[in-house]
Amino acid sequence: MPTPSREELLDEHQPQAVHARLAKPMRASTLPDAVLGGIDGCVTTFAVVSGAFGAGFSPQVALVLGFANLAADGFSMAVSNYEAGQAQLAQIASAEQIEHQHIALVPEGEREEIRQLFQAKGFEGELLEQVVEALCHDPEVWVSTMLREEYGLSAAGMSPLRSALTTFAAFLLIGALPLLPYALPGFSSTTQFLASLGVAGLVFLGIGMLKSAVYGVPVWRSGLRTLLMGTAAAGLAFATGFFAHGLLGG
Repeated sequence: MPTPSREELLDEHQPQAVHARLAKPMRASTLPDAVLGGIDGCVTTFAVVSGAFGAGFSPQVALVLGFANLAADGFSMAVSNYEAGQAQLAQIASAEQIEHQHIALVPEGEREEIRQLFQAKGFEGELLEQVVEALCHDPEVWVSTMLREEYGLSAAGMSPLRSALTTFAAFLLIGALPLLPYALPGFSSTTQFLASLGVAGLVFLGIGMLKSAVYGVPVWRSGLRTLLMGTAAAGLAFATGFFAHGLLGG
């Protein structure tokens, strides 16, 4: 990610610009969901292709198995991501209810928790007491502060449905790419497999490099790391299919 100039940063941190930016509704980034879905989709379908090739199955079988796994695993992963998000929201709601109860029953004890939490951040004396008073003045602010500082929880911008749909879409779109060579007639199974291998390698490398561009980590290190992980998964699938074929005497 390119580093903005000092002039650009100054413009972005003018009072009006800061106010406009903070006034926008917070949305959690969907990039992690897209990366997760894309990598898993590519690994899943290419693992099927590798296993089928290692077992000596025909390209038609590999294609059918690939698309069947693509649909089923993509849906399963999206549902799992949705349920994980719902579980996190339920955890936050439960913790929020507990904190409201504690504030109602033992307000001074909860004030002391706020005091010690911010004392650990370096606040002390009169300033510390002013912070405690300001945060505890509004019960909603009080509770949200406790959730964030004591539990490390925040529901800001979370959307389990959006995360699930992003994961599913990335899984289907990226996961279908290693299957494309098998949809082209007139090539030998070896040629189709090698083409699928090349496509999967480019996908893994591209996803890794995309992560580096967004998160500011070294481009090639991120790309090669993702490529190596995908290659290891595909190699495991190929070896499993090859040895299973040999053991079963197919």
